[in-house]
Amino acid sequence: MTSRVHLHITGRVQGVFFRHSAFQQAETLGVNGWVRNLFDGSVELVAEGERADLERLVSWCESGPELARVESVRVEWDDPVGLEGGFRVRTTV
Repeated sequence: MTSRVHLHITGRVQGVFFRHSAFQQAETLGVNGWVRNLFDGSVELVAEGERADLERLVSWCESGPELARVESVRVEWDDPVGLEGGFRVRTTV
């Protein structure tokens, strides 16, 4: 069953390859969506796919890549809207 997750990740998560590493994780898991840096130093991620795959992605985001220091991950589950086209890294908003 397809699900949607929206994450807001805080801590030392910019300048440590978080977005690129999240992209690699999402691609490996076969989920659709995007990740981007926010001006406040946090990272936002939205993904759709099988619930188990999204739970694996959330779990990975709780620690992130080696250089990251994740302080918190706010997780919001929602109904999917039909994201397609794989996973991508978006520019900062």
